[in-house]
Amino acid sequence: MIDRRLLLSLAAAAALAAPSAAPAAEPLLGQPAPAFEAKDYNGQTRSLAEFRGKTVVLEWTNNGCPYVGKHYGAGNMQRIQKEATAQGVEWLTIISSAPGFQGYLTPPEAKAWKAKVGAHSSDVLLDPEGTVGRLYEAKATPHMFIIDKAGTLVYMGGIDDRPYSDPASLKGATNYVEAALADIKAGRPVATPATRPYGCAVKYSSAE
Repeated sequence: MIDRRLLLSLAAAAALAAPSAAPAAEPLLGQPAPAFEAKDYNGQTRSLAEFRGKTVVLEWTNNGCPYVGKHYGAGNMQRIQKEATAQGVEWLTIISSAPGFQGYLTPPEAKAWKAKVGAHSSDVLLDPEGTVGRLYEAKATPHMFIIDKAGTLVYMGGIDDRPYSDPASLKGATNYVEAALADIKAGRPVATPATRPYGCAVKYSSAE
């Protein structure tokens, strides 16, 4: 009969020898952008993989945030979206607000919001559990990420250099997203690949 203490020792040794779980992916400039899937307001599952070969912009939003309101109220976000998508860029607006928190929208509400503000994003993805938001470490609304055609993360940070909610601050602002997209289109490295995001904190569930 095999000694019980020997079995316990062998089990403990096996546990120590077993490889630890792989660390969760995180957004790293110059590295492949973390893969994800999320449903849009039509209930269709969209994945980053389906946009391989295209430049992709990820925009975190919250319709109750005054910093988001600055850009949408002035038509600034819609203008950039329209110019980008006209050039073949896939622009994905992501809502990571949890149910009961500011900015949370049901699928019908998200569809109505997109129509109301006249957004020109390619799609609106709903992330109420915060899975995609945490994967990208999205901290603010708006928080912007750009992925090039090879699937590499080439920009992350704020939309511009004016961290204010006053629409008047848009005048003379340096728009980092527009500049990064221009660099990508010209085949240049993104001159300013990382900046500090500003805006309202992403409203993840406080229970998580």
